[in-house]
Amino acid sequence: MAERGEREVGTNPMGELILVRHGETAWSLSGQHTGHTDLPLTEHGESQVRSVAPLLADRKVGLTLVSPLARTRRTAELVGLAPYRLTPDLHEWDYGGYEGVTTADIHRTRPGWSLWTDGVTPGPAEFPGETPEQVGARADRVLAEVTDVLRSDDADVVLVSHGHFLRVLTARYLGLEPAAGALFLLGTGTVSRLGTEHDRPVITAWNLELPDSVLRAAEQEKADVA
Repeated sequence: MAERGEREVGTNPMGELILVRHGETAWSLSGQHTGHTDLPLTEHGESQVRSVAPLLADRKVGLTLVSPLARTRRTAELVGLAPYRLTPDLHEWDYGGYEGVTTADIHRTRPGWSLWTDGVTPGPAEFPGETPEQVGARADRVLAEVTDVLRSDDADVVLVSHGHFLRVLTARYLGLEPAAGALFLLGTGTVSRLGTEHDRPVITAWNLELPDSVLRAAEQEKADVA
C-alpha cells in the first residue's frame, strides 16, 4: 500500500482521512450489536485507545469529527483529538430489533443471516433499523463534508466512529456499494487511513493496533506497580 510520501507525488496532494474505531466495550467483547446503546469503554478499551495515540502524534489534523456517543467521545479524548465536533451522521448502524443481540443468537432463528445482505428486524419507533443503503447515505454525507478540508492545505481529517459504520464509509470512499463494507474487518481501538494514489482513492493503512498480547502485558505490569 502507498505510504504518505508516495501519495504526495501526484499533482493534487490531499490530506488523508483517518478512521479511529472506539475502544472495547462490554458488548463489543461479547459480540452484541451495539448501535444506540450508550456504553462506556472497558478498562482494556481505554488502554487500547491510549496505545494508538502515537499513530496520530505527527499528523497535521485540520478537522476531527466524532460520533456523539460516550464511547467515541472518550476515545477522542484519550487519543488527544481536541478540539472536535460532534457529528450525528457518524453514529453506528441502527440495528433495530437486533440491538443487543449477538450474531450467534440471530442464527438460531435465521441460519446464515448476514447484516450486510439480510438487514435487521424492525425496532421501536425511535430506532426502527437501517438498511445498508441508508447507512451508506449517511457515509456519503460525511464524505461530502470532509472533501474540501482534505483538499485544502494537505490537512488530515479524523473520524472517530464505530465499526460497521466505518466499514460502510470505507466502501463508499472507494466507490463501492455500502454492502461491500463486509470486506473490511475492523477491530476495536484501531487506526486506519484512506488516501489517494495518482488521484484515485486507496487504503493507505488498515486496522493498525498494538498487539493484544503486548497490550495486556503492559496492563499487567501497570497493575503490578500499582
